[in-house]
Formats: sequence, C-alpha cells, structure tokens
Amino acid sequence: MRIVYIFTSFPVRSETFLQREIRAMRKCQEVEIELWSLWGGKNEWEGLKVNLYPFAAILRVIFFKIPLWAWRRPGMLRRVWGIYMGESSPDLMNIGENLLGLAFALDKADYFKANPPDLFHGVWGTMPAAACWLLKEFTGIPFSIGAHAYDVFRNGGDWTLRHKLGQARFIHTSTNSARRRLIELGASQANVRLIRRGLDTLPEFLPKPFPSEESATIRILSIGRLVPKKGFLRQLSIMRALLDAGILFEARIVGEGPLLGELRRRIDSLGLSGIVTLTGPLDYADMKTQYAWADVFVFTGVVDETGDRDGLPNVIPEAMAYGVPVITTPVSGTTEAIAHDRTGQVAELDDVWGWVDAFQRLRHDSAYVERTRKAAREWVENEFCAHANAAYLAQELAEVAGK
Repeated sequence: MRIVYIFTSFPVRSETFLQREIRAMRKCQEVEIELWSLWGGKNEWEGLKVNLYPFAAILRVIFFKIPLWAWRRPGMLRRVWGIYMGESSPDLMNIGENLLGLAFALDKADYFKANPPDLFHGVWGTMPAAACWLLKEFTGIPFSIGAHAYDVFRNGGDWTLRHKLGQARFIHTSTNSARRRLIELGASQANVRLIRRGLDTLPEFLPKPFPSEESATIRILSIGRLVPKKGFLRQLSIMRALLDAGILFEARIVGEGPLLGELRRRIDSLGLSGIVTLTGPLDYADMKTQYAWADVFVFTGVVDETGDRDGLPNVIPEAMAYGVPVITTPVSGTTEAIAHDRTGQVAELDDVWGWVDAFQRLRHDSAYVERTRKAAREWVENEFCAHANAAYLAQELAEVAGK
C-alpha cells in the first residue's frame, strides 16, 4: 500500500511526534511512504526522500494550471470556490495555508493521476488537508487527515474544516478533547479515531528522589514554543510565588518563539534573573539531559485569545516516561495523561498558591512521589508507544485505502 503523506513543513523541530510516526510507519512492511513538504523543510530525512514543493511553482499555477483546470473541470472549480467563499476564514495565515494547499493540488494532480497512490494523508486539517481534498476531486483517490490542536480550535478551527471532515474517509486525532470537537463540527463518529502519538523507545526508569530538605534546590523544567498558549508569562508569576514561599529552585524554559523578549523583561521585573534560564531551542538528543536534570516538569498551557490550545503536548508523556513528576494546568487533553494525585498533579493557572502547595506535597511526601511516578510510567507504557500506535494507524489507513 502506497500512502502519500502531505505536511506543511517537514521535518520541524517542534513536531518530533510526526517524525516518530513516520519512523514507526516505515517499519510496517505493508506500507510504502511518500513524503511531501509544502512549505520549506529538508529534502532528505533519515535516508528517506522528502519531496519539497518550491514556492516559485505558484507562478506556474497562476498562469498555467488554473486556466488549464478551468477549461478541463470548470464546474468542479466553481464548486470548490463556492465552498471556500461560503465560509469565514479564521485569519490571514489560515487563508494562505489553504490557498497554498489548493495550489499544490492544482499543480500536481496530473502527476498523481499518472502515479496514483492508494491514499493521500494530510497530517493537519489546514494546508495538507486542503491539498488532499482537491487532489481527491481531481483524481478520485481517497484521503484521510489528521486534526489535533490549532487546526481544530484556533479561531473556531480551519477555514473549511467541516467540508474536509465530510469528505475524508478517516480522521486521526490524538486526544479525546479534539475528538469531541471534531464530532461537534460534523465528523462522523465512525470516521474519527483516537490514536495517540508515542515514543520510539522508553528511557530507563531511574530512581529519582525529590529534594526533601528545605535548604535543597528544586530543579524545574518547562519545554515549549514561546507563544501565548503555553502560559509562560503566567508561569513566571507562579515561580515568583514559590520564591516568596521560601522554596529554593532553579528553572529552565526550553524553546524559542515571539515572546522571548517579553519573557526576558518579565524575568527581570519579577526578580528571577539568575534563577530562571531561557535556554533557547535544543535538539531532541539534548532534551534527554534536561529530563535527567529536572526534579519536576511544569506545563502551564492555556486557551489563548484565539481559542488555540495544545492537545496533549508530547513533552508531558516524555517527562512521565523519564520519571519526572508533572504538574499541569487542566487544559484540553493534558488531564487524559495526568490524573490528579494518580499520575501527577493538576493545578489551575491563576491559583499560584495551589502551585505552591503542589510543590510542598512533592517535597514532604516521598511515598506519594514514588507512587505517582510509577503510575505515570505505566500510563506511557500502555498508551504512548510509537510503534504500537503507528501500527494501529497503518492498519486503519490500509483498511480505508482498501474500501
């Protein structure tokens, strides 16, 4: 079975979960993977060719492909245009994403008709799904999509997500919260599959005693893009409260993004200089060192002003796998992994003293720490294995392609 995987950009540092998915899918002998990256990326990844779509090809689409298909299939183009014009777009970025996906389909439809795969799979409900949807209209080849976070929630979801959901034979999502939202948007319950991401390999589960002495320094780790939905600005207020409560700590925030300058200023204004470090982005290999260093992992995700939020950030199961205790806000899919007082702790973002209590609980109850660490690791072993989940995904895609 040949599946054409269509990405926005591949590979991307912040989307290592997609790389794990492809890595695991390659081990499924019945599946042949062809990769397309529509916006930048690298032309080779782990010995596998990545087909890059040059932005300059848009000129060919405008001056040749659009007139060609307007002559060949005028009714179909009018119908697709009418669907897009009948919906309000969330924002200019989403307009651009969809238009580039449609341009790719216009440009490559003849290629895929001559070299037909069994299935197109768009990893996001935005640009990749737009490409898959129009390619299906041109070629008759079915498609499936992934829809997980911003493409489902930001500003109400992607421009024409409802129509894509209605046309897709299979919708892959990785959290129950996103699954519920997709069904609200009109997706058939039978077509939406909850298949989580996963880790390639599980690290050794090492003894990790939490610093119990009042004079000991607690090492706090956070990882994520420096964007509003990660809640880092509010997280700094929590850290100030820890300091005011006499809890000694040092913290590392790993990532890059547009809030870098504002976070630096907030660290200075709260008197956290020398205590909180912004490390910048790190490779995944370097992240192992960070998890080994940390005593506790903190996630302060929020629903931002556009409605965007995380699903289940992969950094949470990663921390759980390493045996690092996790404290998280109850946003979107986080509580599907972190059950309060069973696999970690859940605290409301604005309740800074609730966060202080959570840290004190870790410091003064070693039996509790060990119990939740083991339960968290067990959850990862049962729910977050990339090979098992990718094999399930491959099985579902094969079944859809064969219908």
